[in-house]
Amino acid sequence: MRMAELSRESGVPVATIKYYQREGLLPPGELTSPNQARYSAVHVRRPKLVRALLEIGDPGTSTHDILGLAQHGLPMVTQEVTEEDRAWALGRIEEVARKRGWEVHPGSRVVESLVGVLCALRRVGHEWVLDALDSYAESADAVAEADVTAVAKLGATEVVAEGAVVGTVLGDALQAALRRLAHAQASQRVFTV
Repeated sequence: MRMAELSRESGVPVATIKYYQREGLLPPGELTSPNQARYSAVHVRRPKLVRALLEIGDPGTSTHDILGLAQHGLPMVTQEVTEEDRAWALGRIEEVARKRGWEVHPGSRVVESLVGVLCALRRVGHEWVLDALDSYAESADAVAEADVTAVAKLGATEVVAEGAVVGTVLGDALQAALRRLAHAQASQRVFTV
């Protein structure tokens, strides 16, 4: 298919598709002449994916950042923490990880992000959130198992990588929305007089 058909099929304007190509977000088509290219079904999926990730994902995140999630993992939550706070947070993380059978690698992006979040909660006086840390970990375990099982069924490496990005960005948005829906129900049960 040619560029105009790719635009129709994907629902993304030609100018946007060309921008995605310039930015390296969409691979080039197969050249049929110096200024003409042919596109495939892979090219139809990618602009839809990029658009969905930008519309549903974190509004402050760039396209490159979103697509980089598959290769580089989570963005870091950076917090200035004292050695004492860091040791406290790592202790809490290691305790939860031990109960769940998780491996912990201090210094990794995920662990450092958790350290930052735990220390921020402590610093603002909302350590009560940490009383539910085991429950949050149990929930995260179930979600991770569902994510990995679903992505493993996708097959080809490129599709699995795309599935990992979608699962991370849109899956996080899905989890946040489901959590808010559940909050509404739980609030009705707990706070209804």
